[in-house]
Amino acid sequence: MDDSNHLAAGIIDAHCHIASGEHIPKSFIAGATANMAAALSAQGVIVNASKLGKMYEQKMQDPLCDELVAEMAVAGISKSILLIPDFTYALKDCVLTIEESFHKHRQVLARHPGKFEVFGGVDPRWGKDGLALFERSLVEFGFRGLKLYPPCGYSPSDPALFPFYEVCGHHRVPVLLHIGPTSPALSFSTCNPFLIDNAAKSFSTVNFILAHGSVSFTEECAMMCRYRPNVYLDISAFQSTITHKKMGDTVKRMLSQGLNHKVIFGTDWPVFRLQGTQQSFLGAIADEDGAASEISDRERDLFFHGNIERLLESSTAASAASDSTDSNATLSR
Repeated sequence: MDDSNHLAAGIIDAHCHIASGEHIPKSFIAGATANMAAALSAQGVIVNASKLGKMYEQKMQDPLCDELVAEMAVAGISKSILLIPDFTYALKDCVLTIEESFHKHRQVLARHPGKFEVFGGVDPRWGKDGLALFERSLVEFGFRGLKLYPPCGYSPSDPALFPFYEVCGHHRVPVLLHIGPTSPALSFSTCNPFLIDNAAKSFSTVNFILAHGSVSFTEECAMMCRYRPNVYLDISAFQSTITHKKMGDTVKRMLSQGLNHKVIFGTDWPVFRLQGTQQSFLGAIADEDGAASEISDRERDLFFHGNIERLLESSTAASAASDSTDSNATLSR
C-alpha cells in the first residue's frame, strides 16, 4: 500500500469482527449468503446458496484473529476494533452466550497486545444482568465501547438503553450501531439512522457512530453528522459494490461533503472475505486513484485514524478499576 505509508500514526480499521461461527448464528449467515447468491445471480453469476455458505464458512475459521493480524500487517493497518453484536436474545441458534463471547474476545486482546480494541454489545432486553456485564467489560476486560445491533428488535433510542448510555458517558466511551439492511433473519424496521436522534440529543456527551453510513441511508447519515455534534459514521461495507473499480465510489461521494472530521475508516472484516483481502479493500480507498485521493493529507489522517482516536483518547475504560458492578451470571439463550 505505497500511497498509505505516509500515514505516520498508522491506519485503524474501526469496524471488524472475529471470523468464527461461534459468534454469529447459523440462521444469520444462511440468510445473508442466500441474499448474496441472489445478488450474484442477478448479475449473471449463478452460485448455489448452499455452496456459497460452505465457502463462507471456510473463511470463518480464525477464532484467535491470527489471520486477521497477518492481513493487517500486509495492508499497513496498525490496529482494528473488534465489534461484538449480541444476537443471543433475538436468535436462538447462537453457539455462545454473550458473556462467553465477551471472554473469547478478551482472549484475543491478550494474544495480540496492541493490535485490537473491543466494543462489547449487549441486547438491552437482558436488563440489569446485561448492564452489569457491559460495565464489567469496560472496567475489567479493557473493552472500549458499546456495539448495538438494533435489527435484533429494539430502537437505539429505547429507554431500556439509557442506563447503558449513562455508563458510556461515565467511562467516556463511544457507541457504534448498525444501520441499514442486514440478514433477512432479522427485522429492517429499526435500522434507520434517524432512530438514534432522541438518544443523541438526550446524551450529548456520548459519541455515536453510524455503521455503514457511506452505503445505507447515506443522506440521512450525512445529515445526522452535520447537525448532531456527537454523531459520526463509518464507511464499512463499501465492498458491497461488487467490482473493485467501483468499490470506493460511495466512499468518494461521502468524502466530498465536507464532513471528513466525522467520517471513519472501517471494512467490516470478515464479511467480504470472499471478495478480497484487507490489502485490496484498503487499496480501493487509499491508493493513488482511490476514494481518498482527492482529499487533503490532514483529512486523510482524520479519516484513517484521527477521528476514531479522538473518540477513544478520553476513555477511562482501559484502566482496570475494581469498583464496578460484578456479575457472574451467564446470560442464557
